[in-house]
Amino acid sequence: MNEESTNHPLKPERRDAAENRQRILNAALQLFEQHGVEQVSMNQIAAEAQIGPGTLYRRYRNKSELCLDLMKDNLVILFEDIYAYLEDHHSDSPSSRLKGILGLFIKFREKKSQLLRGVEDSSQANRPSTRQKGPLYHELHEILVQLFDEMLAAAGKPEPNSVFRADMLLNGVSSESYLFQREVRGYTPEEILAHLSATFIADK
Repeated sequence: MNEESTNHPLKPERRDAAENRQRILNAALQLFEQHGVEQVSMNQIAAEAQIGPGTLYRRYRNKSELCLDLMKDNLVILFEDIYAYLEDHHSDSPSSRLKGILGLFIKFREKKSQLLRGVEDSSQANRPSTRQKGPLYHELHEILVQLFDEMLAAAGKPEPNSVFRADMLLNGVSSESYLFQREVRGYTPEEILAHLSATFIADK
């Protein structure tokens, strides 16, 4: 055999497998929106998708993986919106752009709260250390650090704490913190955005 015949490109997903995947995702999304991620079992998802539990578990070992797959397309759209916003508002002040991005993420969190909670909760349980963060956190963190750096440069300040401020801001919009403010403190999304902006990104 020649080298070309031994190094096959990745095969496209079989049609029946692709159809099963879509049925699973559609069923899971419907159940999650109706009952919440925590209340839905893998067996319920299999029944709703009209497939066997074995077929479901061969593709997804747990709800965390399923939630993550459901989130992928939504995360692509989120970051497309964020980068489009940055491009459209490149002449605005860094604090204004940062507030705009935070507003986009809060709207995203409100719309996809069940999926985000499922991804975050199960990844916390499965990872060896809660100090590790996922790709959503890291990409948002890079954007925030860059804007915090721009704010400091515009104010003529040294570069003290952009990384720390980005960490603390993202902690404020994590599922646990955000839902505490929504459900226990009773703040609206608009009020949370205003309080976070006043705390972290108000112009000085």
